[in-house]
Amino acid sequence: MSLFRKFASVGGATMASRVLGFVREAMIAAFLGAGPVADAFYAAFRFPNLFRRLFAEGAFNSAFVPLFASELETGGREAAREFAEKILSFLLLVLLGVSALAMIFMPFLVGTIIAPKFIEDPDKFDLTILLTRIMFPYLAAMSVVAMLSGILNAFRRYFLAAFAPVVLNVILIAVLVATGLNGFEHRDIGIAMAWGVFLAGIMQLLLLIYGIRKEGFPLSIRVPRLSPSVKRLLVLALPTALAGGITQINLLVGQIIASAQAGGIAIMNYADRLMQLPLGIIGISIGVVLLPELTRALAGENRKEAMQLQNRSLEFGLGLTIPAAVGLFMIPLPLITLIYERGAFDRETSELTAQVLAAFAIGLPSFVLIKIFQPSFYARQDMKTPMWFSGVNAVSNIILALVLFPIYGVVGLALATSAAGWINAFLLWFVLVGGKHFDFAASTVRNLSLICIASVAMAGVLYVGDAYLSNSLVDGRLLLRLGTIGGLIIISAIVYFAIVIMTGAIPRQQLARMFRRN
Repeated sequence: MSLFRKFASVGGATMASRVLGFVREAMIAAFLGAGPVADAFYAAFRFPNLFRRLFAEGAFNSAFVPLFASELETGGREAAREFAEKILSFLLLVLLGVSALAMIFMPFLVGTIIAPKFIEDPDKFDLTILLTRIMFPYLAAMSVVAMLSGILNAFRRYFLAAFAPVVLNVILIAVLVATGLNGFEHRDIGIAMAWGVFLAGIMQLLLLIYGIRKEGFPLSIRVPRLSPSVKRLLVLALPTALAGGITQINLLVGQIIASAQAGGIAIMNYADRLMQLPLGIIGISIGVVLLPELTRALAGENRKEAMQLQNRSLEFGLGLTIPAAVGLFMIPLPLITLIYERGAFDRETSELTAQVLAAFAIGLPSFVLIKIFQPSFYARQDMKTPMWFSGVNAVSNIILALVLFPIYGVVGLALATSAAGWINAFLLWFVLVGGKHFDFAASTVRNLSLICIASVAMAGVLYVGDAYLSNSLVDGRLLLRLGTIGGLIIISAIVYFAIVIMTGAIPRQQLARMFRRN
């Protein structure tokens, strides 16, 4: 399977999850708006999600996969199985301890880390504690899911792990249909969604266990102990967890500050959901596929292939991310009103959410660049360099957030996140080039230049369309808005792809290979 077909496989599964995520978010916005229950739910859900992305997805996809792949290549399946069972047993022990402590000290965590300003509203504060306790076991389930996903990725089985998040959205949509459409109180809807998250974690875990067994690689639980292999993973995983979850750290910092503004956390989440569509489809799919592919190339001392993988990933990633960022930046209000504005979600909330989305869009290409550059360090088992850069990133984000929030509110928080993302991406690129681990191919420089030119042309189409069709885009009836926005997006996409295909920035053969069966 070609590199682009692998990207498309993961991206297709991620797209299904993101589209259902839009349906879920639109329903939450309609039933809860940016009110206190929505604030409490998103604040509570962010906490286990933060730990999942820091210590599960980030650590295991970046540290576990190279070690597991090395065991698989050198010792075969049985050596790899023994290694995985040792890691799984130790992981379960840690998860049980962390979950128990979190449950006990949840009021302290909510009051100091999750949403400190909620303490001024006792009802919202108590509800956040309850929802976080219900959802926290989701962390344990998803941490094991991340490890099993890493194993499947090492076997080049990418689809099932990428498809698993669909389960969460399906369950939450079902919960919302059962509660929101039947007139439940807002508080009861929030509690029901929290239990839906809990159930989704269990169902995703069962799905990945099925995938591992189907691969013929079942795992057993051993007596946990700090073996040399576990110690080696910890040495690599601890800095990786910080570096891999930098976006989540920045969002958590934003959440803490945003808790001072009524509805701020919910608005940040609604805008972030739209940004996550291109980021998930493009950036995450590249990160998932690129790490094991680079690890194999470097293990075989094939530097030429490693360079080619990075350059092709850049072309693929930026070729889709830059126009996506342009679209989100140029017409954020029509997109927000179309998706969210109904029920409890009013025009004032739409306008603020659109401003936050435009600010996030500025940083979207940098988030994808981070996903492309970090695997080059992880494949070489260099976890410390991204860790130091993540520290610079986090400090920059905090300083900018504290400066911009009093001036621009939650929009300033989104701007701070975007600026921090560009700082991180530049530092990663600078060190890779300085260490001669990456170099732009002449064809890549040419293609990226043409991609930027095509994106400017696309921005011109969106600007003219927004200027002349503003009433139809924002204030028309639903079908009129849907048709007008859809038509404008299609026309701008035609302009963009016509330029990049005619100039060869994205070769026709690559597009054909993405959709052709092996």
